[in-house]
Amino acid sequence: MATGADVRDILELGGVESENTGTINKKDIINSDKKKSKKSSETLTFKRPEGMHREVYALLYSDKKDAPPLLPSDTTQGYRTVKAKLGSKKVRPWKWMPFTNPARKDGAMFYHWRRAAEEGKDYPFARFNKTVQVPVYSEQEYQMYLHDDAWTKAETDHLFDLARRFDLRFVVIHDRYDHQQFKKRSVEDLKERYYHICAKLANIRAAPGTDLKIPVFDAGHERRRKEQLERLYNRTPEQVAEEEYLIQELRKIETRKKEREKRTQDLQKLITAADTTTEQRRAERKAPKKKLPQKKETEKPAVPETAGIKFPDFKSAGVTLRSQRMKLPSSVGQKKIKALEQMLMELGVDLNPMPTEEIVQMFNELRSDLVLLYELKQAFANCEYELQMLRHRYEALAKAGSIGPLSVEGAHPDGQTGLGIEESKGDAKDQIIDVVGAPLTPNSVRRKVVGAEQGALRSPTQMP
Repeated sequence: MATGADVRDILELGGVESENTGTINKKDIINSDKKKSKKSSETLTFKRPEGMHREVYALLYSDKKDAPPLLPSDTTQGYRTVKAKLGSKKVRPWKWMPFTNPARKDGAMFYHWRRAAEEGKDYPFARFNKTVQVPVYSEQEYQMYLHDDAWTKAETDHLFDLARRFDLRFVVIHDRYDHQQFKKRSVEDLKERYYHICAKLANIRAAPGTDLKIPVFDAGHERRRKEQLERLYNRTPEQVAEEEYLIQELRKIETRKKEREKRTQDLQKLITAADTTTEQRRAERKAPKKKLPQKKETEKPAVPETAGIKFPDFKSAGVTLRSQRMKLPSSVGQKKIKALEQMLMELGVDLNPMPTEEIVQMFNELRSDLVLLYELKQAFANCEYELQMLRHRYEALAKAGSIGPLSVEGAHPDGQTGLGIEESKGDAKDQIIDVVGAPLTPNSVRRKVVGAEQGALRSPTQMP
């Protein structure tokens, strides 16, 4: 038969009192953590196996090598598992008692479990019962301010009675409305009558000089909103697909419009750069030679980066070669370099002339003008191609009978017939151009530009 010492040894209990008496008391069970005996230094230590994480190993055994508890318990000591502690306080008594809900007017009696100390208190969930304050009017107020030929006194009283019963839930009020005794009304009619009376009563009963927030209900807007919602809901699949198609086409139109605006801005920059460069050359020729060195210090007009070539300035200290100033910057692409070399060869200009001060300056200006001419011809080819595409689209629409025929106003320098349209049809043409046809693809534009470049390289000295 097991003795008290065996039980204490199994439960890891110790202490002077328990060892002397040989019995287990309540304190030994409750305060078992505080009265654990000290372990000898000869206890075996278990090492964590290789490859096992520290957190996993801590779940298996704690620092004192206690086995994990069979029941979950709250702990505030990190990874150490604390054994469940038994409390010694008395349990609060509960009682089966009746209660009434203040939200109910029929005085119904219900029963539930509740603490004995809370006996006689109000039902705790009664505070969530929120009611709407519906205004009450007198007979005199109705006759003086609230009378309406479309509504009778009995019908108005019936409406306000339903508003109190159903807390202004107008869909329920419309469902419970007595349509047999009174005229058939819609939800918007009921709302309009109710809020109109509320606004009238608020104005009548308000003190003079007070700022009132009067509720306003627009019955016409509500009817139109529901009608539009019903139309939207009753759309057929074909109408939905058509709307999605129109939205996609609108996005394409906006994209093409942005592209045209961007190309127009780029072309305007090139034209401005060409004009600025021409004026600058004329000013240099008219200026006396004595003022040439001082011209470097004066401010030059702003020229866009796309106009010609922007050669770097060698102003750093030290010895530099003048031929470095003739080196093309890295911003010039290989395509422009090859076209520039071909144009110089056709003009009979050496690709690497003697780098004197005057030759370097004039050679750089010549190449910059040639690159500007190259960019202008590219822009002109793009505009010409777009003009041809628009002309073909317009002719197709004219054959279909949607717009009138073209009228010839003149001819271009290259012999092609230009487009002339009456001013009254200009806006219509722009809209038709946006809607009809597909936008220009990059490949088609590139093929047209390459053809224009070949023609430009054959006659580089002639401006279009």
